[in-house]
Amino acid sequence: MILFPAIDLKDGRCVRLRRGEMAAATVYPQTPQAQAKAFADQGFAWLHVVDLDGAVAGRPVNREAVAAILSAVTIPVQLGGGIRDFATLASWLDAGVSRVILGTAASRDPDLVRQACQAFPGRVAVGIDARNGAVAVEGWARALPLSAVELAKRQADLGVAAIIHTDIARDGVLKGLNLEATLEIARSTPVPVIASGGLASLADIERLSHPDCAILEGAICGRALYEGLIDPRAALAILRSAGRRANA
Repeated sequence: MILFPAIDLKDGRCVRLRRGEMAAATVYPQTPQAQAKAFADQGFAWLHVVDLDGAVAGRPVNREAVAAILSAVTIPVQLGGGIRDFATLASWLDAGVSRVILGTAASRDPDLVRQACQAFPGRVAVGIDARNGAVAVEGWARALPLSAVELAKRQADLGVAAIIHTDIARDGVLKGLNLEATLEIARSTPVPVIASGGLASLADIERLSHPDCAILEGAICGRALYEGLIDPRAALAILRSAGRRANA
């Protein structure tokens, strides 16, 4: 079980949104580079980075901030936001991103997903962002007549490395993960699934350590880390202990 600390970028700064509302961003004082290094120093094995402006614009916007993050850490970085064509995807991987996340493009262009997965095995993930179970795209601004479970099923034979499921209604509001919906997706596809949206406390981390969550690859944590509601070392220790129990 991997705990992914999140760095969401807006106007070159670290922010957290509430339910995906760009106008309701909380801006944090750390530079993206400093925040990335802090997370690495705390023992996290991965970083989850999102170019929020890019997700709305449909193209990368926060390139300088992402480059600063990549220069600050040696741990792998997965990146989403505004990656909607093969050239953009390839350029990020060439720049040092370990795994790219296709969101809007995944719902519209399965051929792009397949092509990318064939060209870069193990380095392409799909983000499935959902509001009330329905997929939302374009920076969560537009809903599709498609369920998150159905979109997850469509990824099964494309070679996707992981699916990141975000419950928009819980994102940034510290109400706890929607594990019921995330586990439903995980049971519907052989692709590893990552939970996102709402992780708030060590109680949520403990819940992730239960046997039924062993099917998940991990979970993403944002606001709770920034606001000191979760001690990183305690959280990582809980998940390491759960991993040892599962392998015993």
